[in-house]
Amino acid sequence: MTSQTAACDTLTLPRPLTPEDLERAARPLTVDVDPDARERVVASQKVLACRLQAAEPVYGSTTGFGPLVVYQGRTNAASQCDNTLAHLGAGQGADLPLPVVRATLLVRLASLARGRSGVSPEVLDALAAALRTTFTPAVPEWGSVGASGDLIPLSYVASALRGTGRAYLGGERLPATEALTRAGLRPLMLDGRDALALVNGTSLTAAAAGLALARLRRGHQAALALTALLADLLGCASEFASAALLEAFGHPHAAQAGRVLREQLAGSRPTGQRPLQEPYSIRCVPQLAGAAGSALHYTSEVIGHDLAGISDNPLFFAELGDTEDVVHGGNFFGQPVAFAADLLTLVAVQLGNLAERQLDLLVDPHRNGGLPPMLTTDPGRQHGVQGVQLAATAIVAAMRRSAVPASIQSLPTNLHNQDVVPFGTQAAFNALNQAESLRLLQGSLALGLRQAAHVGARRPTALANTAMLERLEAAIPPIDPDRPLDDDVRVAADVLDDFLTGET
Repeated sequence: MTSQTAACDTLTLPRPLTPEDLERAARPLTVDVDPDARERVVASQKVLACRLQAAEPVYGSTTGFGPLVVYQGRTNAASQCDNTLAHLGAGQGADLPLPVVRATLLVRLASLARGRSGVSPEVLDALAAALRTTFTPAVPEWGSVGASGDLIPLSYVASALRGTGRAYLGGERLPATEALTRAGLRPLMLDGRDALALVNGTSLTAAAAGLALARLRRGHQAALALTALLADLLGCASEFASAALLEAFGHPHAAQAGRVLREQLAGSRPTGQRPLQEPYSIRCVPQLAGAAGSALHYTSEVIGHDLAGISDNPLFFAELGDTEDVVHGGNFFGQPVAFAADLLTLVAVQLGNLAERQLDLLVDPHRNGGLPPMLTTDPGRQHGVQGVQLAATAIVAAMRRSAVPASIQSLPTNLHNQDVVPFGTQAAFNALNQAESLRLLQGSLALGLRQAAHVGARRPTALANTAMLERLEAAIPPIDPDRPLDDDVRVAADVLDDFLTGET
């Protein structure tokens, strides 16, 4: 048996998860549940057992699901588990990226570890055991409306943990039972409540939105760093980042963006040959990036609340006594993250617009200080970054088309039981996709800046800009002669990530 357990990181639950925690889950991760939390898990399970013993109705344990709640469920607990999962195995589309699914496992575990879901401790143990390995359920993209939790996608998670369906191990797609065996894991035995608790939460929505937030935070940093390098290479004055100017603007995140730009431009010397006022793609960056920073601040708060909360139904409160210890409600309704994820998409698109416009400025000899068109070393015989700009234009157009909010596309479904739905899962997927598109646009701009230095732009006069340019030059050769540049764009994006996170 090949060992797939090589955990290199550890966290203890319950505690509020961060977007960075979600990124850590892409690799084997050791997750511990503290003893007090395990006691709450057991106490909630006892509440459920008492209700069932008294023949009192508990949604999903004694009843059918959704609008079929008015009918009795199956009386055998194992059979009720099948009753939960079988009808939800209706997802369509390509498998979700494995880091998204693994982040979902962590978010679901964090919710269940708060001890309000009435699940067996073995459910928590199984999720934690899977996270310690590379085992990852195969989950199709389409199926959730984000209203009663991510029912269909999470049913594939639960099924894979049971040994049915398919899963990945070490990136290889296998029958789930084989993947479990190779990983040294045992199939999870579930009763009806366990199965419902695994699927009845917005953990996929929160995971995808959290990952999008982490990427867009870096994209926001990259926008400021690239702007500073562009301004330095062109010899622009740094007046647009003036502290007094931005304090007068009145928006604190714009002032913060100005501080970052001033730090990056410290030591830069303008050429005195630029126009009195730069185009908005330079002059208004503090205001644009400041607005993006405000949006990221808000979305961080909302997604943070979601990652610290419990999305499930019903919830169990052993300490409230016999009449209030089981509460039915709608904590699985993903509207908060749906709004936040749509806002993340708007941030990604506008930062993408900025990167594309800055690339356009850089390749235009009428505005770039006399550098050759398309930053080519031999115009006509060579074409520099002409293809890169064309691709950037296509990416921006696609981003704009995808910016329609998902969070307001409510369609009644489920016999009008789910008569208002937030589509938060689709909003989160869209934000994650737009974050990746932004990364490619910023990689395109970074490649252009690297080439500008090769075809005659002055060397940066600020130390921070010099350091970033040198990292790009070390990783990417100049475009001379022409060559395919698809890989170079992705390399430039990687260099930006490493530079901004301090990795070498």
